[in-house]
Amino acid sequence: QVELVESGGGLVQAGGSLRLSCAASRHTFRRYAMGWFRQAPGKEREFVAAISWSGGTTIYADSVKGRFTISRDNAKITVYLQMNSLKAEDTAVYFCAADLREFSSASYDGSEYSSWGQGTQVTVSS
Repeated sequence: QVELVESGGGLVQAGGSLRLSCAASRHTFRRYAMGWFRQAPGKEREFVAAISWSGGTTIYADSVKGRFTISRDNAKITVYLQMNSLKAEDTAVYFCAADLREFSSASYDGSEYSSWGQGTQVTVSS
């Protein structure tokens, strides 16, 4: 199992940007599809973005498409979520997750991911 640690959350005004990072504990990270999910108080966890093991495929929730970008840096064993044009409704705890099935593709389904980070808070003021 791989340990994941998110960072980069904080308070930002609407229209601003944040870059979230998710650091993995082992280099086998490069064989895993990775995803970002978020959960606001009183709401269900929802899919945000995902990237295939190779980085060749990325998928996004419609609510963030065109504003958020997921990427990965295998040398740093880190996955990123660049968030631009932030809106108040983006406020949530953001979690990164790894699909431990090697050479997996990106998935919208949280049940496909086996390892999760502790989350980082993103608050967008309107």
